[in-house]
Amino acid sequence: MNINTMDAAEFRRRGREMVDYVADYLENIEQRPVYPDLEPGYLRSLIPTEAPLEPENYEDIMKDVERVIMPGVTHWHSPYFFAYFPAASSYPAMLADMLCGAIGCIGFSWAASPACTELETVMLDWLGKMLQLPESFIAGSHGHGGGVIQGTASEATLMSLLAARCKTVRQVQVSNAKISEAEIVSKLVAYTSEQAHSSVERAALIGGVMMRKVPTDKSYAVTGDMLKKMVEEDRAAGLIPFYFCATLGTTPSCAFDDIITLGPICNEENMWMHIDAAYAGSAFICPEFRPLLNGVEFADSFNFNPHKWLLVNFDCSAMWVKKRADIIGAFKMEPLYLKHENQESGLVTDYRHWQIPLGRRFRSLKLWFVFRMYGIKGLQAHIRKQVALAKEFESLVRADKRFEICAEVIMGLVCFRLKGPNELNQNLLTKITNSKQIHLVPCQLSGRFVLRFAICARTTESRHIQKAWQHITQLTFELLQELRH
Repeated sequence: MNINTMDAAEFRRRGREMVDYVADYLENIEQRPVYPDLEPGYLRSLIPTEAPLEPENYEDIMKDVERVIMPGVTHWHSPYFFAYFPAASSYPAMLADMLCGAIGCIGFSWAASPACTELETVMLDWLGKMLQLPESFIAGSHGHGGGVIQGTASEATLMSLLAARCKTVRQVQVSNAKISEAEIVSKLVAYTSEQAHSSVERAALIGGVMMRKVPTDKSYAVTGDMLKKMVEEDRAAGLIPFYFCATLGTTPSCAFDDIITLGPICNEENMWMHIDAAYAGSAFICPEFRPLLNGVEFADSFNFNPHKWLLVNFDCSAMWVKKRADIIGAFKMEPLYLKHENQESGLVTDYRHWQIPLGRRFRSLKLWFVFRMYGIKGLQAHIRKQVALAKEFESLVRADKRFEICAEVIMGLVCFRLKGPNELNQNLLTKITNSKQIHLVPCQLSGRFVLRFAICARTTESRHIQKAWQHITQLTFELLQELRH
């Protein structure tokens, strides 16, 4: 039996068909319900209980994509998807991902695929310069810092926290050789905003350290005074403050911690400062938003997700460290089978020392294709267009006296609610979700149930914003009528 069921000739034909299928899907995506209408467990009854013994034909598989898969897809790239934050996508990025899959290298070391490593180093330098990061974060050919592509911002946060833990343990043991690592770790304290993403708290759980949440001000941002007070209390109690994760663009409301005042406190207290700008970081390529990153010079590490808002599809999370020795020193393992003759040359990076997994994909191809095919000006235009759409939605909300805006609209997120009790807004969101016309998710701000409206899809236009608002107001009218009766 011939187990190779697809040869190069058929791959060419099917590949063209798949490109057509993908293009048709994306061109017509707004015709599909943005949110699936089905019950949990729907899929199991639609396919056999075991894998086929004999090969099946490709046509049947593609028919089942529409029959089995598409009914259960939440269409993140629909212009009516306004939930979470964007999942970036573009045709150049998809083509690069196709090439990445074809090359299929596992780029854990320079020797495993030199282009995979070197292009990543250069692309993170390109991107760092687009953001005007301090020179200390740029690898260049002689710098002490540099960038790496992680899978997600969650991984970047975990890596920074583990590196900070390792660095602090070593520093404490230098001054007190008798103290054990376990005793030091039991006294370590990390800090983050009460508005920070849950992945920050999760990093502390995985890292086995205590984490304290810092209360925020009226704009949902952490200020220096509150952090300093908590650090002083913990030092007085015999604890060891070692890490602070600042957020630029929080998930609930896109708030910005005051890193200009927080940074010097972290530096004075010998605490590692990591900046998580997962969503908002893309906007810093625009001069008008770059001031929000002022203070990054105090940070030890910085991360954002091009796969959220920079037209590079998932997964591609960009992380920079000021001193790459800090991160490599925490994770370096050198079994014989991974060693190679160029690793001590000083010009070579082995990214396996910068991340949790050993293996890694050729993700920098996506950055290279997108940067070259859009240019910085094209990427800036994309960011500005989506911010303008958010401002348009904000103006529609403000013009309706039944609603209120709950946080300052700085980028592509609008937090709003119906004036009244939380239950009223919960009922409105239920109606919106059940309608399958648009997709939103909520957050909680100052004890209030708030609706988040994020501009997500690359193809979202003003007409989609207008239609979404008409739909929300129609459902609001129906809800209020029901309550009156």
